[in-house]
Amino acid sequence: MINEFRDVFGFSNKKIESGLKDNAILSLEIEFESKCNLRCVYCYAGRDFLRRNELEIEEMFDVISQAKALGAQKIIYLGAGEPLLDPKLIDIVKYVHKLKMEHILFTNATLINEKTAQLFYDNNLTVIVTYNSMKPEVYDWLAGLNGAHASMQRGLEFLYEVGYPDNNHVLGIESVVCQQNIDEIPSLWRWARERKILPYVECLTHVGRVNGRKDILVKKEETQKVFETLAKIDADEYGLYWKPHPPIAGFACKRHLYSCLINSQGYVLPCVGVDIKMGNIRKEKLKNILKNNKTYNDLRNIRKKVKGLCKTCDLNDECYGCRGTAYALTGDYLESDPTCWRAKK
Repeated sequence: MINEFRDVFGFSNKKIESGLKDNAILSLEIEFESKCNLRCVYCYAGRDFLRRNELEIEEMFDVISQAKALGAQKIIYLGAGEPLLDPKLIDIVKYVHKLKMEHILFTNATLINEKTAQLFYDNNLTVIVTYNSMKPEVYDWLAGLNGAHASMQRGLEFLYEVGYPDNNHVLGIESVVCQQNIDEIPSLWRWARERKILPYVECLTHVGRVNGRKDILVKKEETQKVFETLAKIDADEYGLYWKPHPPIAGFACKRHLYSCLINSQGYVLPCVGVDIKMGNIRKEKLKNILKNNKTYNDLRNIRKKVKGLCKTCDLNDECYGCRGTAYALTGDYLESDPTCWRAKK
């Protein structure tokens, strides 16, 4: 597995094992307000916009401080919508930077301007931009809004102008493999590599708007072919070596061993895919919620608890499939991932 992905999004096996031993968390994912200017056809949030009673900034400061006290080194900013629509984002970015923690923003980039780009750069923020297609008509269709591609490109230009990417400021693109863009994923990968941009290519998670959308789904064999192509490109053209497996190309998602999600209403979830509410930070400290929760502890022990073909897979030491997809399609977050091409009976 290539270390660039691990260093940005994850942690070394040694650090993960140490965290498990000490009952620590290493990162925290946190959602901002459930507002969005796009309507992406694959959105994990589904139609759950404009939720009531969302977190105030003091509550977000507090839970981030709690996470740091539990060992967290990274904060990952997600959106129940688009984070840049939430006026709290800027102050949260400054706060986390002052805490000397790493932080990563997932954004559609359509609202980035010169001022916000400079602020992101000054606060050493890693920025991951939604980039599902180089074709405006495909991008706009997947985003659910005409002109989305042009707005995203404008946001990218502002990031370039302030200095992204460089040795201390990571810029990435996030591409979700759909039927509409699958043929250009290798081109997107090369486009990113040539510009020193980190390509983050992931499988669809079968939650939210993906449910009932057969027109965007790809077969597991098609995903296999794409991931194997990307691995060959990296090996042959860039001297980077990794074993292809879902749900993310070039990266082993081990988030359940060291992370959790705080949604915009304060509920603690294992991740965006396993949407089981384990508790709420307004009622109980994060430490106590995690310590006493069966789902959280099951997933922390996923190597022993996982079932079926995922348990016997030859990549079991690096991968345990997508727990969100397993939960969505089987009702059991410990079951094998049915969309993995290695899960052949």
